[in-house]
Amino acid sequence: MTRMSRTERAALCDLALQVGEDQPTLCGGWTVKDLVVHLLLRERSPLAAGIVVPQLAGVTERAMERMKRGTDFAVLVERLRSGPPALPGLAKIEDRLNTVEFFVHHEDVRRAVAGWTPRRLSAAEESRLWSLIRVLGRGLTRGAPVGVVLERSDTGERAVLKDAPATVVVRGLPSELTLFVYGRMGQARVELDGSDADVAALTGTDLGV
Repeated sequence: MTRMSRTERAALCDLALQVGEDQPTLCGGWTVKDLVVHLLLRERSPLAAGIVVPQLAGVTERAMERMKRGTDFAVLVERLRSGPPALPGLAKIEDRLNTVEFFVHHEDVRRAVAGWTPRRLSAAEESRLWSLIRVLGRGLTRGAPVGVVLERSDTGERAVLKDAPATVVVRGLPSELTLFVYGRMGQARVELDGSDADVAALTGTDLGV
């Protein structure tokens, strides 16, 4: 079975070429070209350190601008499609790192287009996202002002991301829960179960990275 990280990468590249480099995304003020450049730097250059180290954000932004000015969009997309440099023994680690990354960014492009509808993922793909988000989500919700519990709407399975006396249960398919926890609250198709005050506190928080 083809790894989900690879299928999402290919689908994102196909969609990027289809909508064009100037199409907006859900990533703040980024265009599709900005997003492609971000992903390339992330897996190919140490200048991407500013993604996780705020003090180096300026270095990363300047590197992005240089790449945007110096390379044709179609070339950038095909470079992204080819994947990261091959590193022996790291295929499984690459899959874990990139499955959620490329799924979320694929949806960042899809759901920025008027008239979008949710995709129907396979049961295996939903379960793959669930296995990842129930772990990754703990770090993403660490700063939430209330407890956060995810509940799969297809199986009823739950995962506690943050334990606290006041808790909000976020219910939906794993794909939608992933988008919610990664800060795409306005586009994620989920139900929120909690007091009005607790729900407002959670949805008013910047989750994700």
